[in-house]
This record gives sequence, structure tokens and C-alpha cells, in this order.
Amino acid sequence: MASKRITDTYGVANACANVLSTFLKIQVKNTDVLLKTSNLRWSIKYKLRKETMETTETTETTETTETNGKDGLSNESLKNQLKQTASKTNTTNINTNINNINVNSEAAETVEAVDKVSMSHALKKELKESRMPTTRISRLFHYGGLAVSLGIGTVGETVRRATGISNEKGSSVMSEANIDRLVNKLSRMRGAALKLGQMLSIQDNALTSQIENLLLRVQNRADYMPNSQMERVLIHELGPNWKNNFLNFDPIPMAAASIGQVHSAQLASSGMPVAIKIQYPGVATSINSDLNNLKILVKVSNLFPKGLYLDNTIKVARKELIWETDYIREAECMKKFYDLLKDDDDFVVPQVIKEYSTKMILTSEKLMGEPLINAVNYNQELRNRIGKNILQLCLRELFEFKFMQTDPNWSNFFYNKTTNKIELVDFGASRSFDDQFVNYYFQILKSAAEQNVEGCAIYSKKIGYLTGYESEMMHNAHIDSILTLGIPFSVPVYDFSKQTITSKIRDLIPTMLKYRLTPPPDETYSLHRKLSGAFLLCAKLRAKIRCRDIFEDIVGKL
Repeated sequence: MASKRITDTYGVANACANVLSTFLKIQVKNTDVLLKTSNLRWSIKYKLRKETMETTETTETTETTETNGKDGLSNESLKNQLKQTASKTNTTNINTNINNINVNSEAAETVEAVDKVSMSHALKKELKESRMPTTRISRLFHYGGLAVSLGIGTVGETVRRATGISNEKGSSVMSEANIDRLVNKLSRMRGAALKLGQMLSIQDNALTSQIENLLLRVQNRADYMPNSQMERVLIHELGPNWKNNFLNFDPIPMAAASIGQVHSAQLASSGMPVAIKIQYPGVATSINSDLNNLKILVKVSNLFPKGLYLDNTIKVARKELIWETDYIREAECMKKFYDLLKDDDDFVVPQVIKEYSTKMILTSEKLMGEPLINAVNYNQELRNRIGKNILQLCLRELFEFKFMQTDPNWSNFFYNKTTNKIELVDFGASRSFDDQFVNYYFQILKSAAEQNVEGCAIYSKKIGYLTGYESEMMHNAHIDSILTLGIPFSVPVYDFSKQTITSKIRDLIPTMLKYRLTPPPDETYSLHRKLSGAFLLCAKLRAKIRCRDIFEDIVGKL
């Protein structure tokens, strides 16, 4: 009875939040119409205020940069400090989702420009302590409060624009003030909110600049649990004497993401340095309720194009979240990749420490490389080799292993200058692909590399991209997008610093969103996240790669 009452209460509260959000949306429209069709706009006396708007980087400057002084540091001092920080933490302090980085298709980036971008992303990463809402009811009220504050903020912004006080452009819902509200709330909620944002940001690169900016800022915020909350998880999973297992344990995390945070420690038994990933409490049990609340919020706000097939995106996000919150499964995936790559000349996978790993705790060997984002400053030959190895591994995972780690975030790659190997971490997003899907996708990529229009069309229908009833406009846009993706594999050497793939596909997106008849195959959400991430990583490295040779080498092994 008690559980039923809780469920009923939750349902009623959820429905109330939905009604309230809809009401606020209607009031926003009514307010906008009123102010635009009456003399109120001209009867209100106001004084325009020129406010000095800080840039996104300044707004998100971390406490670290504040310590350095408001006058700023020289570029050289700042670089040295960032290198020392990366060496000390030996993990990612840069959680920039590579899928959100738009590559300039009109000009190659210079070394200086990339260096500035790298440092900018490093500085934007903000570690902030905040308590994690753990129960469904508490999370519901957080989302409900967010809906109310967004509605009020939108009405206020509409009034300010109508009266001329605000000069902001774009959606009133996505005003700077509302973006700040979303960033603060979603960063605290973590879990499904960040996961759905990641998936929406990668799907077709179809979001407005305001939404992309919001998602990037959320991903760059890294709130971590207070010590008391973190220790409760450790006691529950490893026992009340968990500290006896470690010579030392750093209570400040090296990294914090959507599912958990990572701490540095040293085993008492062997002295081995380890990385301990601790899952946020409540994330796994609130997946369904969080996604339902987010679905309401997104639909009522009408922020995303219908062609994104939000329902299907949420269905895939739910499956991936269940995978990623199961650290026993992730440990098994890490072990599988360790076995696949243990004799590899170019990659290293950490060993799992099973005795200190549970469903919410994952302990593994701590790797000693530096964040791969530093590679943008390496020499051309080394950048080419790193880019080639990552792209080659991506194709091997799909066509040879049929098992892929699908998160291409910079933070999941390190480079060890001593061993000259790329170190891989974070295997929660790993998944397998069945033989039929792999075969169809191979034929699509092969047809694209050969610029074979008929082959692209035939296998696009077989895999589920097309139904066969699309308009000529949609059919042609889809085929053109596939042929564009095949360009790097159709030439002897492809210069990623001059790539135009991103802009060409972006030009086709509005047509595909408007005329698409079916959502993409479920497998492609994670697959395209990895493939596009690998391409963009190569572009950031300004690598020149023999992509056709890589593809032909893999074809020869099949």
C-alpha cells in the first residue's frame, strides 16, 4: 500500500508539473501577443541599460583561474599551470564532448588557435561540490522547480524584449538567464539529464547554436558529491572499513561526469596506484522517472525539431543509461577490451581490480599518460600517427571485434610519451553489434568510399535508414550525406585540417529533418557518436591520414 501511495503521489505530481509547464507556455505566447499588438510597448518608459556581457569563457572561469588573479596570467604561465594540473591529476580535467565541437570548414585551424581552444576548454572545466538528489520525489520537485523557473524567466524575457529593455536574439526560452538556470540544475541532477543532452547534441548536429551552447556548458560543469554522501556509497559497497584497503585516498575527485566521479588511490596490499569510479546515488533508480520528466520539459518547451524523433532517442538513452550504471557490466567490457588489445603496439587498457569493484564502484589500474587533448601541440608526424591509430581502432571495433566503446570524449583517451601508446578508459558505453547490422553498414561505407549511389540506396533501405517511400528530395539528401562521409576513404591521403564534411552534412540536415519518415536504426545513435567523434578528433589534431589504406586493410581481414 505504501509503495502504491508513493507511485500515485508521484504520478499526480508529475501530471501537475506537466499542466503547469503547459500553462506557462501558453502565458508566454499570450504575453508576447499582448505586447506586440497594443500600445503598451510604447507607453512603458524605460531606460536602456548597457550591460557589459561577459563571454562564455569568462562566465565559466573556474576557481582555479580566480586564484591566479583577476589580472590574468601570461599564455606561457597558463600553459605551464595546465600541464602541471594534468600531470598531477593524471586524468581528464577536460570533459568537452568532441561531438559538440564544430569544425570550421572554410579554413584550417592554426596551431595557435587550437592551443587557445584547448586551454579555453581546460579552464572551463569546473569542479564544484553539490549534493546529489537521490530519491524520485526529490528529483521530481527539482525538475518541477526548473519548469516553473524557466516559465517565469521566459515570460520576463518576453516582456523585456517587447519593451526594448533586452536586445537578446533567438528563443525567449533559451535566454542567457534561462540557460544559466538549466546549466545549474542539470549539472546538479546529473544522470539522465546529461546523457540525454549528449545524445541530442550528437544526433545529426541538428540543434540550434543556443541549444548546443547549453549542452556544451552542462557537459563542462562537473559537480561532485560532498564527502559525506560519497562515503555512504563506499561504506555500502565496500564495507565500513573500506579505508583499510587503501594506503591513501584522495577525497577530491580527479574527474566528475554524468554517472559518477573518479578518485585517485593506492592499494594497501600492493601499493598499486588505482582509479576508483564511484557512482552517484539515485542515478540508476531514477532513470525512468528522470527521462519522463525531461521528455515533458523538452516537449512543452518545443526546443527540438520533430525530425529528431525524441521518443526514440529517449528509448535508446534509457537502454544506454541502464548499461552505464551497471559497473559490473562495465568491468566485464573493460576486461574484454583488455584481452582484445593486450598485445597491441598502439593501445593500452587498464586492468580491473575485481575485489574492489561492485555494481556502484569500479576500481582499475591507474594509467600514467597525459590527456590526449595535449596532442594538438605535438609535431605533425605524431599527430598523424595518433589520428590514424584512433580511426583504425574505431573501424576495427565495428568490423573486426563487432564490439565498440562508443563514447569518443577526449577525456577517454590519454597519451603516454614513455610507452608511445594511447591509453583507453571508460567502457560503460561499450556495446556489441550483430552480424547483419555490421554487414549492411560495411556495404554502406564501401559504397560511399566507391561513390556508388545505387549501393548506398540499396543498403540504406536494408539497414533501416530509408523506407522506400521517401520523397526524391529526402532520398537525395540522405544519399548525399552518405557519399560525403565516404570522401576520406575515397582518396589516397585525407587532410582532416581542411575537411568540409561537417559543413556539407549540416547543409543537408534541415531537409532530412523535415522529410524523414523513420528514425535512424537504434544502433546508429551510439555508432555515429563514435564515428563522428573520431573524425572530429582527427580534425582537431589536423592529421593527414591514409584512410583508404586503413579501410582496405580491414576489408582484407574480413
